Amino acid sequence: MADQLASAIAANVLGKLGSIVWREFRMIVKIEGELKELTDTMTTIEAVLLDAEEKQASNHALSNWLGKLKDIFHEIEEVLDEVEYQVQRKRANDKYGRTIKEVCDFSSRTKAFWSRHFQVVDKIKSIRERLGKIAGEKDQFDLTAARVEDRRVIHTRREMTHSFVPPSDVIGRNNYKENIISDLLRQPNGNQNVNVIRIDGIGGLGKTTVAKLVYDDECVAHHFELRMWICVSEDFEIPRLIREILMESGVRIDENFGPHNGLQTKMREKLKNKRFLLVLDDVWNEDRNKWNELKDLLLGGAKGSKILVTTRTNKVASIMSAVSSYTLEGLSEKDSLSLFIKYAFNEGEDKQYPNLLEIGKEIVKKCKGVPLAIRTLGSLLFSKVNEREWKFVRDNEIWKLEQKEGDILPALQLSYNPMPSHLKQCFSFCSLFPKNYLFDSGKLIAFWMAHGLLNKKPNTQDEELEDVGDMYFKELWSRSFFQDVEKDFWNNGYQFRMHDLVHDLALKVAEEVCSADDFHTQNNAKTVRHLSFSHDGRQVPSFFDTISSDVRTTLFQTKQQELILVEKCISRFNCLRVLCLSDSCFEVLPSSIGNLQHLRYLSLAGNEKIKKLPNSICKLYNLQTLLLHGCSTLERLPKDTRKMISLRHLTVTTTNEFLFGNGENCLNSLQFLLVSRCPGLESLFQRMEKSLANLRTLIVSGCESLTSLNLDVKCLTALEALVIEDCKVLTLQKERHVLPFLTGTEDDRDLKFKIRKLKIYNLPELESLPPWLEGSANTLQFLSISFCENFMALPEVEWGSDLKSLEIIGCPKLSSLPKDRLIALRELTIEYCPELIRKCKEEDSFKIDHIATVRLQD
Repeated sequence: MADQLASAIAANVLGKLGSIVWREFRMIVKIEGELKELTDTMTTIEAVLLDAEEKQASNHALSNWLGKLKDIFHEIEEVLDEVEYQVQRKRANDKYGRTIKEVCDFSSRTKAFWSRHFQVVDKIKSIRERLGKIAGEKDQFDLTAARVEDRRVIHTRREMTHSFVPPSDVIGRNNYKENIISDLLRQPNGNQNVNVIRIDGIGGLGKTTVAKLVYDDECVAHHFELRMWICVSEDFEIPRLIREILMESGVRIDENFGPHNGLQTKMREKLKNKRFLLVLDDVWNEDRNKWNELKDLLLGGAKGSKILVTTRTNKVASIMSAVSSYTLEGLSEKDSLSLFIKYAFNEGEDKQYPNLLEIGKEIVKKCKGVPLAIRTLGSLLFSKVNEREWKFVRDNEIWKLEQKEGDILPALQLSYNPMPSHLKQCFSFCSLFPKNYLFDSGKLIAFWMAHGLLNKKPNTQDEELEDVGDMYFKELWSRSFFQDVEKDFWNNGYQFRMHDLVHDLALKVAEEVCSADDFHTQNNAKTVRHLSFSHDGRQVPSFFDTISSDVRTTLFQTKQQELILVEKCISRFNCLRVLCLSDSCFEVLPSSIGNLQHLRYLSLAGNEKIKKLPNSICKLYNLQTLLLHGCSTLERLPKDTRKMISLRHLTVTTTNEFLFGNGENCLNSLQFLLVSRCPGLESLFQRMEKSLANLRTLIVSGCESLTSLNLDVKCLTALEALVIEDCKVLTLQKERHVLPFLTGTEDDRDLKFKIRKLKIYNLPELESLPPWLEGSANTLQFLSISFCENFMALPEVEWGSDLKSLEIIGCPKLSSLPKDRLIALRELTIEYCPELIRKCKEEDSFKIDHIATVRLQD
């Protein structure tokens, strides 16, 4: 991946050289000449990188040349980051003042300031000279400069919807579906209560898709009292599977739930005398003893219970003792072509391009009936009408490489290769997570942002980096690299998974710079820059000593018991951009964390022992994401939190009664704020008059003592999504609010909330929506009010044409909706509101004929 991403690194460096930060630095230090020469050299090199990356596989000297470029590009990045840190530091201190000691020490600070900047100038000059020599070597490779249009990303993609696959969208699998359903519904003849049905076949044939069609079938849903879906993959550890089964069956599990034997007992109780369906998807376990142990624990279900297993290996299939088995074959030529057309063309468009269709038939034959390969290449060619691009796929040399039976990586590689370099780099980061991992797009986008992979287009002031990341995510989704995508509506993101074979591709393209627990066979330690660990970490400190100190990502995905591990990581890797210590158990975060000048993403989420954060954390002027939710004993945020001027994404759990102790003018860059499970929190915002102007999403959850949000329209003009849940004493009527649309100066009258999504859940004291929300009546698109037992009325205001979805659940005192005010409503859900449902069914009381989707449940 390192060489393939040289073009992305170059683009990132050029973007930074033209940034506001560097324009500010140029005003302080006169280095115009050096920077212009460096920029010109970088631009010349960038133009030929795409051609070089395509040719490097067959040219060892060219590959080495790209390697040298990559190393020096990383050096430039370090210098740019150092400058960015110093500029951000200056901004923070100029804005919020310096300590008395700093003022008294003015002379030494001034000397140090100029010393640092002269060092930067010397570094830039040295790098520029070395880069010029390397750039001169490009002429020997006969490289072609890419045209501007070749480097432009064209985002012409079909509209994204959701992850549910309607039966009509699955081609060539209906017979399998019907036969499997028949077996599931059939009562067993033998003595065993629980029978196994197996679906097997090579990767990419659609085993999981068939299982989903069966699982979601209405007859199946009604037949079984309990349905559970477990993604197994390579981790067939019985305790883990029991926990997953319990959680799927509605039992809440935490780390202190009890010993393994207790979990077994709980599961047997849950399944006893119930007819259940358990899907074990993607099983790799070849140990018959483990399989028998799990099966024995499931035999207490009622007669007719079924276990549906999907697997791709014959040995796994042989130990299952299934009463029925289905081996998926490749799609027929006709079905393969139908599937390809569905992904490569808009509906009916294939008839307009008969020449492309003929080329497509030849491409489909090379896919050998494997749906994943067909979908991926169809997605690749969607919207492309140039025959040359289609023939490039058909005639590519990659088809001639030696392939194993059922190997579809060539097809996936063909879809990967033409991607722009920034998308390749974003895709490769997915290799840091294990197979079957449930991704969160917001977290992934924050990773991309931390590494500078998100580039805004010129003249797009209203576009945020998060919007760019969302566009990148949807681009990868549209290319079929992501699947099972579900919209996380209120967090304004998505959850998704990757097919195992797509994950294999990510590992393949990232193998030179990423490591995922492969300590003993790692043969590229000096090039490793991104680390992911999913074991107990006992071997990690010694492993740290064997790799380059230029690590940019350290991701721990398991509980870490030893503080020495954290200290070792911080001291060893001073170039870190991402440090994930989620679910850790240490009590003190080392003050040396403040030395990580390049850090942009820090997660301490789920640490239940940490009580305080060192104030040195506020020296992380470049930090964009700070995750502290689930830190149940954290007393307060550091006093200088306001100096973290780059912070865009913050989640907090604290025991303090106030969120920000000294909140004047802090967190101006914040886009997303989650305040979760703060039992003593009484007021959300204090003295925030000019802050949070860029906040777009605010989620307040589980704050039982919260009496006031202290919202101010002048503070939150960018707020789009507001979620308030599980706040037992919050009425939303005691706010320190400003109503510029009712009072105030003429300039103030245009200021109002512009909320698009509002969710209120389990506020038992709420009786009505507060006046300060009425200003959003014309912008609100989605409104959900659930389990507010004293809620009595929606305001009689003119709800605008944007309100498309209204959800009312568990509000028994609400007896009516605004008459003739919900003119644009397209979705209406009302559940457990008996009086309101009765009124809605009376035509004279409330007309619902114009609403496309109506769900009423008593």
